Amino acid sequence: MKLTKALTSYNDPEFKNILKHEIQNISPDLLPLQQGLSLSSYVGKSAFSVVILNFTEGNNVITVKAGIFYTGIIAGCSCSDDPSPTDEQTEYCELQFDINKNTAVTTVILLNS
Repeated sequence: MKLTKALTSYNDPEFKNILKHEIQNISPDLLPLQQGLSLSSYVGKSAFSVVILNFTEGNNVITVKAGIFYTGIIAGCSCSDDPSPTDEQTEYCELQFDINKNTAVTTVILLNS
């Protein structure tokens, strides 16, 4: 994935807002949200929200630490006689986004699990 808008706005006062918006538009399938679950079994379909915790600049990379709030699903046994409804839980994990300063190619690492 590439975070091109974030890279081009790095020295802009709106960097954090642009970065947040760009991350929120990434497909959840491209993020390690399933591995970050702690209270549920599966990542829910609801939109996730991003909190930029901090960012630093190195020689070739901008490193961003972000908190992600998303929903997880606690599924029943899926038996025909299972009366329990699907239950959603709010999940939280922290991700590190490493944005290459030359190409905007971004890698994502789960920081806690």
